[in-house]
Amino acid sequence: MTDVLVLGGGPAGAAAAIALARGGARVTLVEREAAAREKVCGEFLGPDAARLLEGLGLPLPGLGALPIGAARLAAGRHEAGWDLPFQAWSLPRAVLDEALLAAASEAGARVLRGRAVSAAARDGEGWSARLSDGAVLRGAALVLATGKHELRGHARRAPGGMVGLKLPLRLAAPMPEEVLLLPFAGGYAGFQPRAGGGANLCCALDAAGREARDPAALLARVSGGSALAARLLRGAEPLATRPLAVAGVPYGFRHRDTAGEVAPYRIGDQFAVIPSLAGDGVAMALAGGAEAAAAILSGRPATAFHAALDRRLGRPMRWAGLLAGLLERAPGTLALAAGLSPALARAAASRTRLPGI
Repeated sequence: MTDVLVLGGGPAGAAAAIALARGGARVTLVEREAAAREKVCGEFLGPDAARLLEGLGLPLPGLGALPIGAARLAAGRHEAGWDLPFQAWSLPRAVLDEALLAAASEAGARVLRGRAVSAAARDGEGWSARLSDGAVLRGAALVLATGKHELRGHARRAPGGMVGLKLPLRLAAPMPEEVLLLPFAGGYAGFQPRAGGGANLCCALDAAGREARDPAALLARVSGGSALAARLLRGAEPLATRPLAVAGVPYGFRHRDTAGEVAPYRIGDQFAVIPSLAGDGVAMALAGGAEAAAAILSGRPATAFHAALDRRLGRPMRWAGLLAGLLERAPGTLALAAGLSPALARAAASRTRLPGI
């Protein structure tokens, strides 16, 4: 028996465990992977994520993050670039997740790694979670932070979804320290240099065929979207035999409680999934974890916490949804607008950040 069960050890779950343990709660965190690994993630960290991580004792320069100071959008023959209105960073998810889980252990949380949760349910006044090896854990409160993976009995009520793909690359020529947005037929890609060398290509597609299995097919599809993409990806060497993939990503999803429900505390992608072009998913996960911990420590129920978090995430979710729609329907027009008014592009980037951080 513990005070709080945290299911999932990504940024959301780890941030919750750190804050809860530092607040004096007995915390057990369960993470399905035995060691941190790469995730389908663009690896872009904005100023809100940087400040939240610094508050957890993990400043990004100390983790080896690579600074990103500019952005570029290319669609067909159109191309626009602008300086970001803030300092951003690139950091592999395996590095970030390992640092966060280590911090959770150091804070006093019990961290169980390589243990999958098969189900979780109400158990008297608290909760119980059954692991795949048959063990049962019990806690007074439950934090659901399983990321894009659904937990039986607590699936997100979200229709459809896109396919997410990620491919690390070694480039024929070094790329500048900027993040690129590269729309193509049926999707878009985020492309940026990686800390430690090379580049990270992360894509969202309406549907994927060979692209999900064959790096060459994925590179060809992205290259077909713009002259810039074709130039940058020419001669690129995949650093994996096939892309990392995840299906059914419900971009734009926001959780809604059922009336009268005694709910777990949902955070990260289990609460809201921002379109990946915004690059604020990690910041939202960290903020949700910290705020869930504060709610639990103060005795606030999950439904009240969810309502407050939904208000907090409203602005970046709305702006990211608007930009994703424009990118899908009129990428060339969006590139032209950004080229004519870099100030407008900078304002849009600012409005996809979490307010008040």
